[in-house]
Amino acid sequence: MKRYQKMFKKLNIKKQGAFIPFLILGDINPEISIKIIEHLILNGADALELGIPFSDPLADGIIVQNSILRSFKYNITIKKCFEMIYNIRKKFNNIPIGILTYTNLVFNNGIKNFYYNCKISGVDSVLIADLPYEESKIFLKTSLIYDIKQIFICPPNSNNNLLREISSNSKGYIYLLSRSGVTGTEKKNIKPNIKIINKLIEYNSAPIIQGFGIFKPSQINYSINLGISGVISGSAIIKIIEQNQKNYFKMFKKLTKFIKIMKKATLYD
Repeated sequence: MKRYQKMFKKLNIKKQGAFIPFLILGDINPEISIKIIEHLILNGADALELGIPFSDPLADGIIVQNSILRSFKYNITIKKCFEMIYNIRKKFNNIPIGILTYTNLVFNNGIKNFYYNCKISGVDSVLIADLPYEESKIFLKTSLIYDIKQIFICPPNSNNNLLREISSNSKGYIYLLSRSGVTGTEKKNIKPNIKIINKLIEYNSAPIIQGFGIFKPSQINYSINLGISGVISGSAIIKIIEQNQKNYFKMFKKLTKFIKIMKKATLYD
């Protein structure tokens, strides 16, 4: 059984959803980045979504952009990212690890070469943030060759045809956007589209994971009880890193508190 399947099966038995932190590889520096990731795992993260630094991250707001700039100070390359993931995988064999990236990075690395490196470094899934489903055929085909789960984004305004296609082809999980726009600009709670959730369930989709705008426990509990299988939270975590980058003790303490509170909120009724 694959890692995502094992995770969701285990969480269902416990009546829990998945809490998945997102962060940029290499922020604040490669060594601290690894320690932060290990800390998140040890304090309750069910899976990881790791971003490869990219110079033009169209889906990301200023918080994530600043994180990318911090990683670029240490010349974090795709090769270095795969090395970091390989080292994480050696220590944590069971946790699902997903990559979030952009089309140009995959093309520039060579599509087959990119997915091959995912395979040998221990990556479970790839989400390409700016890849329209209609243009995904070669990526999906290559992901199947290397046994990598290709994750597709489900926009909040998806029609039934798109929902049906995504349900058939998104492996591991489906990334449900809370809203349109870029990350890290939330000022109020964003509720997921219940009709879309129900349609995805009707089409027997992979587990639904909600992202964009997740920063409060109440949001998680609400979504979990609608039938969502988990959430991804990125900007809120990266903000803690940014605000405490000169005080690691304080940073890790705040990350521990945040992860534990958010994970507790994944218990469903």
